[in-house]
Amino acid sequence: MTGKTSQRGGLIPLFVIATAQLMLVLDDSIVNIALPSIQDELGIDPVELPWVVNAYILAFGALLLLGGRIGDLWGRRRTLQLGIAVFVVASLIGGLGQDAMTLIIARAVQGLGAALAAPNALALITTTFSDRKSRDTALSLYGAMSGLGIVIGLLLGGVLAGTLGWRWVFFINIPIGLLVLLGSRTLVAAERHTGQLGAPGAVLGTGGMVALVYAITRLGEDGFADPVALILLGASAALIALFVLNQRRSSSPLVPLSLFRDRNRSGAYLSMLLLAIGPMGTFYVITLYLQKVLEFDPLRTGAAWLPFAAGLILGAGAAPKLLLRIAPRTIAAFGSLLSAVAALWFSGITLELSYWLHLAPAMFVLALGFGLGVIALTQAAVYRIDPDKAGIASALLNTAQQIGVALGLAVLAGVAATVTAMPHNEAMRAGEALVAGYSTSLIVAAGVLVVAAVVSIGTLSASPSAENEPVAL
Repeated sequence: MTGKTSQRGGLIPLFVIATAQLMLVLDDSIVNIALPSIQDELGIDPVELPWVVNAYILAFGALLLLGGRIGDLWGRRRTLQLGIAVFVVASLIGGLGQDAMTLIIARAVQGLGAALAAPNALALITTTFSDRKSRDTALSLYGAMSGLGIVIGLLLGGVLAGTLGWRWVFFINIPIGLLVLLGSRTLVAAERHTGQLGAPGAVLGTGGMVALVYAITRLGEDGFADPVALILLGASAALIALFVLNQRRSSSPLVPLSLFRDRNRSGAYLSMLLLAIGPMGTFYVITLYLQKVLEFDPLRTGAAWLPFAAGLILGAGAAPKLLLRIAPRTIAAFGSLLSAVAALWFSGITLELSYWLHLAPAMFVLALGFGLGVIALTQAAVYRIDPDKAGIASALLNTAQQIGVALGLAVLAGVAATVTAMPHNEAMRAGEALVAGYSTSLIVAAGVLVVAAVVSIGTLSASPSAENEPVAL
């Protein structure tokens, strides 16, 4: 790595990476709030409406590995800039859209842009910020944006849809994206690495991820017995198995399997998947509870999650300093258990509940644990990595988190719907049946988070990393 690389860093690159991540993540939730307005104005069929959201999730989650590897080979700054440019153009098309198909295509192209940008924004932290302190600061802010984006998306979506109109949930990305592109020139253009993308591996890997993410999406919509989802899961397993065989024989693998020989790194990927299931699934269930049981409007629902934002900022900010003195496995496990406690706390919901005494504290604890865990796992996954593998290592972490979020929504929504529809709940008032379903799903979330803590203890490093330890160099 060049001497020039070691001299770079500062507030502008920090702002650029954080803003890029914020923009990409808030699009996971900002459009959801505007769906009723979109449907009313464009007359979109109810069957097509969910795809305004799902197209983004599908393309983003399925193409992350490809985006990370392209960054390693083509240059991370250049790939980030391409991804942001694609995202901005797609946002303009979406905002001008006059029918469902235009919106769905625009959202899919947004997902492509996000898949190119997100893993390379994370990988650029390792090349732009050379000393441990500034790198940890950048990582904390990046991690905080990963969760804050969802809360800000809910708030901003409600405000924009209720004032300027639903088209502005797309248009808002244009000035933000242009600012990121302008500031991206301050990021270090890490050297390009030799190798080829490998067409067979790219096709198999992308096909397997598309099938997996689509299957999870269908499970969330149609339940665990959906035959198409089960067929897709089988196809995904077959494609991923073929992908692994291809990668073992390839001289230029899309995903170097050597990454998984490091138990600390592979454990971080699995723990991140599990950690994302719990808090993000809980976030989804409690959002439904606020709207369907407590009858909060969309804007009030978004504002209700502000304690979550506070906990996330505190957890993500405290984690790097704690990791200098305490082992990553301890921090990750403690964060997972904190979130498990919050999920159990939430499971005590009733038809009438004090927001300030019950919900707000649990939101704060949920996010505090999530923030601690995410930073510990991100360090384990992307620090101390060979420069030519930083992009794909970051992409694997992003993929684990995205699949975890999708699984959290699908599994917890499926559990809630199944319990609500049970015969012994049919005699209840509608609200009581909903609460019973939500409560059961939250207990499941707590169980998943306990498993995440166990995996962290069993796989991550038992020694804290020293402040002057070389990382990712």
